[in-house]
Amino acid sequence: MHRPILTAVLALGLTGAGPVFAEDLIQIYDLAVLGDPVLKRAEQQLLATREVKPQALALLLPNIGVTASGQYQNVEALDAPDGLGGTRTIRDNYASGLGSAQLTQTVYNRGQWIGLQRSADVISQAEAEYKTSQILLMSRTAVAYFNVLRAADLVRSSEALMRANERQLEQSKQRFDVGLVAITDVNDNQAAYDRSRATVITNKNLLDNAWEALRVIIGPVDVTLARLGDNLPLAPPAPNDIKEWTQVALQNNYTIQAASQAVAGAKKQVEIERSGHYPTLGLQAGYQLDRSGSEELGGLDTNGSYIGLNLNIPIYQGGAVSSRTRQAGHNLGATQEQLDAVRRQVSQEVTDSFRGVISSISEVEARKAAIVSATSTLESTEAGLEVGTRTQVDVLNAQRQLYENEYLYLSARYDYIIFGLRLYQATSGLNRDVIDRANSWLNPSELLTPNSF
Repeated sequence: MHRPILTAVLALGLTGAGPVFAEDLIQIYDLAVLGDPVLKRAEQQLLATREVKPQALALLLPNIGVTASGQYQNVEALDAPDGLGGTRTIRDNYASGLGSAQLTQTVYNRGQWIGLQRSADVISQAEAEYKTSQILLMSRTAVAYFNVLRAADLVRSSEALMRANERQLEQSKQRFDVGLVAITDVNDNQAAYDRSRATVITNKNLLDNAWEALRVIIGPVDVTLARLGDNLPLAPPAPNDIKEWTQVALQNNYTIQAASQAVAGAKKQVEIERSGHYPTLGLQAGYQLDRSGSEELGGLDTNGSYIGLNLNIPIYQGGAVSSRTRQAGHNLGATQEQLDAVRRQVSQEVTDSFRGVISSISEVEARKAAIVSATSTLESTEAGLEVGTRTQVDVLNAQRQLYENEYLYLSARYDYIIFGLRLYQATSGLNRDVIDRANSWLNPSELLTPNSF
């Protein structure tokens, strides 16, 4: 009397959809690379961070500047000496101007040299963070992909239960009409049908939300998704040793590497601030041209050049240097604690993902056995209802248990894949080859279309 969903859950109609494109996991990931704003932002942040090195280097390279000013003057000098002991009035128009060129070159500045070294740490940190963003995109895309499939299975399961409840309701009404059952059986079936109908509405909304979560990553495009096939191999992680996975993660994880570079940069920042106590030495050279007035008014044109050293020895700056040095030391302590926290978090992610793979394997096998048991239970309960040893409520409960176990079986298969991907993510070993391996488990001939429910 019931219809198992395991053979029907993968077959979905392609009606009611606009222009769509059939995609598997690899193709969806390629769309994500092109359309994900989170990765694009991370790329721009990396490009911006790379500019800290030329900026730090610029402080150590020569600076050359040219300045010029000029003016035109109309002068009337009253009672100007005439050179004969008398006076006269002089009127004159003339241009005056000043021009100079100057070169400055740092000879010794400890803070600037350490700043150049620190820029390499900052860039290395940004590079590691960008690689983390790339890996996170793979994980986010795969999780969003399989969450859509999971939500679709949930809708299919709840719809199958609703149809089964509807059949039970119709049969109970027919039996009530001929006096075989009481009205309470009809009411029980009506209540079960109404509950299952409401559940279908809720689950369809969850499916729509799962689609939208995927579109946040790949962009506002309609795609059909290849469903998970039956050829899913259930194998434990290789190597099957959680300590080895943890060791690899602690060595290779990009988030740990970024935190380590942050510590290195913080150490150099302490030295940069401490350099405020050190003297600085700079070279200055220049050329100056000055035209100050007309010959009649005693103007003079001068040309001059100079070269010299500028030594600055800080004695006391109100305690600011010491304060900034202490502040940088506290920031260093914070980054070291952050590094320790990241290491612990990565270890936890490895542990959770490794155990998740193992437990999901067991759950898939257990749920598969539970389906067989639930099918037998439903058949015997339906037979018992015919002879009067079971009630309508017993049949409804048996149906619910069967469809629930079928969905949980399908859901456990997605858990197995997702935990495996997250295990590779924790070691920063998640790459296109790993995604392609998961992609090989999909069946491109069985597609899920948006709004097909």
